[in-house]
Amino acid sequence: MLFTVLLTDDAARDLEELYDYIAMYDSPGSAEHVLDQIQKALTSLSISPERGAYPKELLALGIREYREIFFKPYQIIYRVIGEAVYVLLIADGRRNMRTLLQRRLLEA
Repeated sequence: MLFTVLLTDDAARDLEELYDYIAMYDSPGSAEHVLDQIQKALTSLSISPERGAYPKELLALGIREYREIFFKPYQIIYRVIGEAVYVLLIADGRRNMRTLLQRRLLEA
């Protein structure tokens, strides 16, 4: 069974901002490469979304409804509901993920 992978508005904005940042500070070619690799990771979720690990920042709080996969150093946080995978956050894992996850997922 294939799952439908959907980006939330926040995750789509994350991708746009990521592309713009890399294109500005590195090159448009590098930005395209990163987006292609993230897209491959997102596509892989349609086949086996349960393979992702629980984010350690949320697991410490006892929250097991979100999962994560990586295209290093980028972290993709998502949630599986029925036959759909909702991508909620795409961020550089070197950021303060605890604060980012709290603001994006827990205060929403």
